Amino acid sequence: MIVDCAIYSDGRRTEGPGDFSDALEEARAAGGFVWVGLYEPSEPEFDRVTQEFGLHPLAVEDALKAHQRPKLEVYDDSLFLVLKPVVYEPESDTVSAGEVMVFLGDGFVVTVRHGEGSPLGAVRQRLEHEPELLGKGPTSVVYAIADAVVDHYLDVATELQTDLEELETEVFSPSSGGTRHTASRIYTFKRQVLEFRRATGPLAKPLSRMAGAGEYGVNVPFVDDKARPFFRDVSDHLTRVNESVEGLDRLVSDILSAHLAQMSVRQNDDMRKISAWAAMAAVPTMIAGIYGMNFDHMPELHWVWSYPAVIIVMVGLVVLLYRLFKRRGWM
Repeated sequence: MIVDCAIYSDGRRTEGPGDFSDALEEARAAGGFVWVGLYEPSEPEFDRVTQEFGLHPLAVEDALKAHQRPKLEVYDDSLFLVLKPVVYEPESDTVSAGEVMVFLGDGFVVTVRHGEGSPLGAVRQRLEHEPELLGKGPTSVVYAIADAVVDHYLDVATELQTDLEELETEVFSPSSGGTRHTASRIYTFKRQVLEFRRATGPLAKPLSRMAGAGEYGVNVPFVDDKARPFFRDVSDHLTRVNESVEGLDRLVSDILSAHLAQMSVRQNDDMRKISAWAAMAAVPTMIAGIYGMNFDHMPELHWVWSYPAVIIVMVGLVVLLYRLFKRRGWM
């Protein structure tokens, strides 16, 4: 559905027509631009937008189907930018990604939103309170959207770092040493980092192209040259995010390896303890087994003190083995 349609001229929102089909002509006549925002539009709804703004059919198909990776496509009459805003839910420790598709052309911006993790409402309000920025044209809308998405990436990266520190404490705590569910938690956390990485990693190249020279030294069209420093700033923030995500991924892998190593050491310790107790039980069992044989001619069979002597020997050997295993750290 169409969430909002407005004409902006000289950094101010003006009263637009009731039907957006006339908005582009009025915006160009006023020297401004029109911004149409849609949320999960149906194909018939988007057909009207496509016809009015002359959007490329391949980009329209991507915008309708969603599930795209971040990218920047250059067409004759417009640019097509895909961003993936993310939302982190601390209660369930899950990262979910939405999608924002931006069509940028001569005198218009069309945004298509899928999912919940999209900051477009707040971006529009922010721009309408900053007429100087909004007065730079439709490029300012693309910059503001990218800036909001990337800034939220920084917040999510910080929250993930906090949760990772808690997980690290759980794994390396001397008292707990990790529970049987720790490996599952680490693996789940690694999957969330991977989901986050899928949103941030591919966005680096599109922002770099919008911030400076594009392929073969040709600037990306429809992007105002005065706006390129702003995109460089967003690109720098994204670089920080990607470095943070890469560090999180390495740390999670190291923590998982350390946890598995701890579990292996703990299992070895348990096996040594079991072996030590089995050895201590085997000695008196062997002696008792020998004296349980029904032979007539056995040493000490008729001694008066044979029974207590054998018991004392058993206890002595068990104590000796216990002290030996204790000294070697098996007990």
